[in-house]
Amino acid sequence: MKKTAITLLFFLYVFAAMSQEGNKIPLMVIKTLDGREVSTSAFQNDGKPFVVSFWATWCRPCLKELTAIDEIYEDWKELGLKLIAVSTDNSRTRANVLPMVRGRGWEFEFYLDENGDLSRAMGVNLVPHTFIVNGKGEVVYQHTSFVDGMEWEMYDKLKALLGND
Repeated sequence: MKKTAITLLFFLYVFAAMSQEGNKIPLMVIKTLDGREVSTSAFQNDGKPFVVSFWATWCRPCLKELTAIDEIYEDWKELGLKLIAVSTDNSRTRANVLPMVRGRGWEFEFYLDENGDLSRAMGVNLVPHTFIVNGKGEVVYQHTSFVDGMEWEMYDKLKALLGND
């Protein structure tokens, strides 16, 4: 009985994650790192594709992904691509976000999803959870976790979208 319930939950999770593709990012209010409220309608890139990565300061794969992207981010910016990083740190760990971002010298756009509303609306249950959004604002690809080389796979997917948008 337990195995059946676990299998059902797994398929529901996969279905929920897959159903986000083709959808737009939900309109919600989140915060900037300096505490200002901003609508997710600000998640755009002048008609070019972009990446939205949900991460947390305590998540090693998240830090690995953001660091790997940072190492090739100049290549992304040359094509007009960008990354929007949404921290899922809660009230216990959110004080670590700004010092970490500054300490690592990351130049992405950063936001806080302290109460998890945006994460829930996008079906984010594990971090890192990364979405590629086309120039029309539609989610066209997503993945969880991170392994070396995925930053180049995302770069290639983004470049391909530049020709299709």
